[in-house]
Amino acid sequence: MRDIHQPTGHLKREVNADTAALLPTLIRLWPYTWPADRSDLKLRVVFATVLLILAKFATVAVPYTFKWATDALAGHGTAPVAPGNWLAWAFAAPVVMTLAYGGVRIVMGLLTQWRDGIFAKVAMNAVRRLAMLTFEHVHLLSLRFHLERKTGGLTRVLERGRNAIETIVRMVLLQLAPTVVELGLIVAVLFLHFDWRYVVIIGVTVAFYMWFTYAATQWRIGIRRKMNESDSDANAKAIDSLLNYETVKYFAAETREAARYDRSMARYEDASVKAYVSLAVLNAGQAVIFTIGLAGAMVLCAYGIERGANTVGDFVMINAMMIQLYQPLNFMGMVYREIKQAVIDIENMFALLSRPPEIEDRPGAQPLQVRAGTIRFENVSFAYESARPILKGLSFDVAAGHTVAIVGRSGAGKSTISRLLFRFYEPTGGRILIDGQDIRDVTQASLRAAIGMVPQDTVLFNDTIRYNIRYGRWDASDAEVEEAARQAQIDGFIRRAPRGYETEVGERGLKLSGGEKQRVAIARTILKAPPILLLDEATSALDSHTEKDIQDELDRVAENRTTLVIAHRLSTIVDADEILVLDHGAIVERGTHRELLGHGGLYASMWNRQREAQKAREILAGVDDETEAPNRNPPPAMREQDAEPELLPAADAAE
Repeated sequence: MRDIHQPTGHLKREVNADTAALLPTLIRLWPYTWPADRSDLKLRVVFATVLLILAKFATVAVPYTFKWATDALAGHGTAPVAPGNWLAWAFAAPVVMTLAYGGVRIVMGLLTQWRDGIFAKVAMNAVRRLAMLTFEHVHLLSLRFHLERKTGGLTRVLERGRNAIETIVRMVLLQLAPTVVELGLIVAVLFLHFDWRYVVIIGVTVAFYMWFTYAATQWRIGIRRKMNESDSDANAKAIDSLLNYETVKYFAAETREAARYDRSMARYEDASVKAYVSLAVLNAGQAVIFTIGLAGAMVLCAYGIERGANTVGDFVMINAMMIQLYQPLNFMGMVYREIKQAVIDIENMFALLSRPPEIEDRPGAQPLQVRAGTIRFENVSFAYESARPILKGLSFDVAAGHTVAIVGRSGAGKSTISRLLFRFYEPTGGRILIDGQDIRDVTQASLRAAIGMVPQDTVLFNDTIRYNIRYGRWDASDAEVEEAARQAQIDGFIRRAPRGYETEVGERGLKLSGGEKQRVAIARTILKAPPILLLDEATSALDSHTEKDIQDELDRVAENRTTLVIAHRLSTIVDADEILVLDHGAIVERGTHRELLGHGGLYASMWNRQREAQKAREILAGVDDETEAPNRNPPPAMREQDAEPELLPAADAAE
């Protein structure tokens, strides 16, 4: 990994959206095309440069061989050749010169393709390093950043930025530099073989061509920017809608979602049409300017032929030379357009790289040393927005090996406590200690490695069940993975699936039920075996029977571990060593389950409401049972003739 990250700091700290012009971009990309730690890549750059120069000399030689073949065919230089003068004979032989013309073109093509092949490793290594840097940097950014961003738009920024890096590296080093060399050689040949008037024509043509290209490209930049924005917007809306597929179906909103997507695509269509029209205008203007220059040079040569100063071969040569010039000129226009567009595409990527992470390890931060696992919140305050405080001077301890539960109304700040403990955010006041160590003074990696999390809303990777469980401890063996699944009461379900542990769980785990996803999350936390356990509504997605089984298993897993439980169902935390009742960001009650019921406060009110709701459900279930009772034992004829066979697959039946 070291070779990937070596130049990281140079780019991440200095690049910003304001400096995203070509020269600053090239300066910052240079460490990736000339990596200090890769001598093999440096050698490729040098060799590719040598091939570049040789290829351009061959390119300039092509019009000369064309001229010599034409003069030979026209009869110039067909005077008797002295015996033994093979060189003069070769130049006078049309077939030989035609073969020479073809041979030089072959050499030119081979050298060019060889150069591109040699340099491909350099270019793609630069793309890989920068893509890896950006990917890692996005993971370093805070939870606040990811909650505010649209995933679809962010992936488009990364995709276009990666493509833009490749465009800039390849265009500048493989196309722009060779074009400048070739242009210089052609101008030198025209000046030496013809005269200064041809150079003037070329100079004026090039000047007008480049001015028009610059002006038209600047005009197109705004159009391109709008096209990119509408493309990102349409992509974000599509991903957002597909991720919420079930919600769309629940509300029969397919038509509304399609119309919403179509509005974004209409803006993209409009911007794209303007982009293509502007490109056509640019190409037409370039063709007109160059054709005028080409015609002027050929007219000048035609006058020279009439005066006897030039040959027909010279006429053919000036045409071939100008066409040879047109290719790099046209390419320079295309290179300029592509580079400018790539710079636009990379602006957002640079802005992303320049955005500092909200949470960073302090200089000299040491790994967390967990001796007992005691957690302490000391006068902790926090607000997502300064005008709306969430936690207000929160203080409590979780003794080593003990279980503390946090309950409260929705919005009281319960989940915020877990985010602060994981250091997704920094407290705005106070501090959080683990075994006396301020979590701001230890490395984030060691902090999060010491805490096991079972979240309320479990989102799985679109991979196998085995992969998702092993995510808890990547070096675990298959046997350990399966043992964790058994402890989480999910091994039986997995083995009934057609592919067992290799079953794909789908996007965000949508192929599994809520309870199954939750048990996978519990299994990977069991596999992680952390000294501190954090349960955030860990059994919220389970039915009552499964909840009891999982709760018993969680109680066993929590033994001898410091456990912090964020709970909604109060029945799951009656055995907690201490229960904290949160209201509007402050602890209003604390004690054991029995003590809090005796106080008759907020906790007792919440408990009574949940008990009443549970009794109401039981009464309704009893009424349903009585209503269905007459049908429970149908006559034998009905059982034999009308009963439908069980058609559910084993996995569905298990649910």
